[in-house]
Amino acid sequence: MKTAAALTLLALAVTPAVHAVEPAPAKAVNDGARDVNAAARAANAQARERNGPAQRAAEARAAGLAAAAGAAGTAAAAKAAPASAPAAVAPPVAASKPSYCKGTIYLTFDTGSQSQAELIADTLNRHKIKATFFLANEKTVRGDYSLDPSWSAYWKARVAEGHAIGSHTFDHVVYAKDGADGKIVVKPGFGDSAGKQISLTSKQYCEQIQRVDQRFVELTGKHLDPIWRAPAGRTSPRLLEMGKACGYAHAGWSPAGFSGDELSSSAYPNDVLLKKLLRELKGGDIVLIHMGIWSRKDAWAPANLEPLISGLEQKDMCFATLREHPDYKK
Repeated sequence: MKTAAALTLLALAVTPAVHAVEPAPAKAVNDGARDVNAAARAANAQARERNGPAQRAAEARAAGLAAAAGAAGTAAAAKAAPASAPAAVAPPVAASKPSYCKGTIYLTFDTGSQSQAELIADTLNRHKIKATFFLANEKTVRGDYSLDPSWSAYWKARVAEGHAIGSHTFDHVVYAKDGADGKIVVKPGFGDSAGKQISLTSKQYCEQIQRVDQRFVELTGKHLDPIWRAPAGRTSPRLLEMGKACGYAHAGWSPAGFSGDELSSSAYPNDVLLKKLLRELKGGDIVLIHMGIWSRKDAWAPANLEPLISGLEQKDMCFATLREHPDYKK
């Protein structure tokens, strides 16, 4: 589902006003010139302060800046920026909302094998970024399921940090087609009907969405945000209406925000996927990342998550949860 929001570009410029005046004595002219020069020096000092070097994790910054430079270099070769363009103001690495922001990126994470769960949490905390998580009850590398009581502490911590949490359907039911009598045909990934195609009424599909909320309350004492994401992103107008009737708004991802972390790592290496994201992402885009993919041999997150964030910060991008997205604000 294509979701896009308008990109807001903030530019700071100082244009001194010019007035027609009568000739002034030489001393007054010199005094005026000195005043203008002093103002210019002050503005430059402020710019230098805003552009002061931010402390970043050395390896992450090196990887992120290198990827960002490669992506920016391609664009620069096609169209050079005007010499008079104002210099970009680099935000501090630890701030998700710097004072100068060219756009907002919405990082979202779907449950999976959970092999990258701790790395994702640590990386977001280190950069002080709030993101959005979509939860299903999936088998994990621990041998349990992502909504078992053993994951209570993990999800409580994400709530305390201010992340948004949505439903991904309890059994990770993937839409297949519209069925007869207003039903839909789905294929659950887990549960009693795992791997089989079954038909669900609107009420039954709503129960799949709401079961995540019920379990989340048991684990954390908190309700989900009223958003859901269809597994594999597969939807139909009928399915979207079912979600809406259940009280949940569907949140897909932007075409440029597909991380590719579920693809073959031999066909789609991490460095290729990272460069693509840094080249194509723009303000307002929603990014899809999984918390672990069983089939990918070279995991995406350890190689790409921190360099992606660092590269986007270098481009003066901010980060926010879907609560702040124009399509999902209450």
